[in-house]
Amino acid sequence: MGPGHGGGRPVTTDIRVHRDDGILTHAESLRSVYADAFCAPPWCEDEARAAGFVSRLSADVRRAGFTAATAVRDGEVVGFATAWTTPAPFPTDRCHPQAAAGLGDDRTADWLCGGREVDELAVRPTAHGTGLAGRLLEAVTADAPEGRAWLLTSVRNGRAMAFYRRHGWAQATHPSPGGRGIVVFLGPHHPARSLVPLPL
Repeated sequence: MGPGHGGGRPVTTDIRVHRDDGILTHAESLRSVYADAFCAPPWCEDEARAAGFVSRLSADVRRAGFTAATAVRDGEVVGFATAWTTPAPFPTDRCHPQAAAGLGDDRTADWLCGGREVDELAVRPTAHGTGLAGRLLEAVTADAPEGRAWLLTSVRNGRAMAFYRRHGWAQATHPSPGGRGIVVFLGPHHPARSLVPLPL
């Protein structure tokens, strides 16, 4: 650090990419960020879900194509993202069946299987509006095979929907806006993004 950068130095946030179980050394920080991000509306999850995420992560790091990113500011983890390669046949756990129902079997296999599936993206509320979430999203999808990155979010979360659109993601399914459906988004470089159906 050069002269003149004393107490008034700018706060920088470093994005670090992880490809293996080394990310588990940050497990407690990740649990804390998850709780900060998802225990508030519209998600309203509880501490048990945050602990469940960390438990899942110990298995997720062994998935093919596992990629994660952490955002570290002054030694503190303030955000993270996780992703991996979607297997074939398409998974039937969690919200995957809703995604497959919205796209149909052929498009699900062609557009999603073998792509980079973003599983979680979370930042502390204090980091909202700083561009950090966008940097994390880019970090885990930049080297997606043939640009084939995709993710799921809830139609209830208008803020998340707007965020992904702002970052060039294309909405591929259109459940009822007033419902509780799951929305598939294709990344900015996904080869099928020009083929997504427009809302009626």
